Amino acid sequence: MVDRPYTVLSCCVSLDGYLDDAAPERLVLSPAADLDRVDAERAGCDAILVGAETVRRDDPRLLVRSEACRASRVAQGLPPTPLRVTVTRGGDLPPDARIFTEPGSGTLVYAPASAVEPLARRVPGGVTVVDAGAHVHLSWVLTDLASRGVARLLVEGGRRVLTSLLTGDLVDELQLVVAPLFVGDPRAPRFVDPGAFHWTATNRARLAEVRQVGDAALLRYALSERYSVPLQEGSPC
Repeated sequence: MVDRPYTVLSCCVSLDGYLDDAAPERLVLSPAADLDRVDAERAGCDAILVGAETVRRDDPRLLVRSEACRASRVAQGLPPTPLRVTVTRGGDLPPDARIFTEPGSGTLVYAPASAVEPLARRVPGGVTVVDAGAHVHLSWVLTDLASRGVARLLVEGGRRVLTSLLTGDLVDELQLVVAPLFVGDPRAPRFVDPGAFHWTATNRARLAEVRQVGDAALLRYALSERYSVPLQEGSPC
C-alpha cells in the first residue's frame, strides 16, 4: 500500500535553468497558455504545496482561477479549490500571506514542534498548524497528507522543496516548462540545488511527453512506476 499521494512537481525555468531572476519583483516566466494549463492541473489535485520561501517571496494564492474548473470540482462533490499546504523550518511566515487570508478550502502549515505555538498565534483562525516533530521531513509530510485524504498533490516550488523531494525519491511526475529566455544572473534561484539525485547518466528519467505551450515547451517526465496518463487536452479542467 502506497502511503503518500501521487506527487507532481510543476515549475517553469529559463533556458539557463533559473526559476526567477534576482530582482525584488517576481519574474513571470510562464506564458499565459501555461498559466491556464497549471490552473487545470490544480483543479485535478487534492492539495497544492509550496515552501515557505515561495510564500514569502511570491505570496501566491494557490487557488483554481477558472470558473469552469471550480464548477467541475463542485459537481464531483469536491471543494471548489484544493487544500493549500506549506512547510516551514522556523515558522517565519507572514500572517497576511494570501494563502492564509484569501478564501479557499483550508490551509495546512507543517512546522517543527518549537515553532507550532508561536506560529499558531500569528496566523489567522482557520489555518491548521501541524506539529511535524523536531524537524520537518517531507516524507512524513506526504504520509500525513495521505492520511488526510490527499491522493494527488501538486508541488509548485521553491527550489529547496523541489530538491528535497527529488533527492528523496518522493516524486512521481515532473512537469518542467522551459521558457524561451535567459536569466544569466548567478544570484538568481536555480531549478534545484546540488544534491544526490536518482536520475544520472546511467539511470535516466523517462521522457513521457513533449508539448508546445504558448512560446514555451512542456517536458513531462515519469519519475516512478506510478506515472499516470496526463489530463486530456480540451478538458475543462
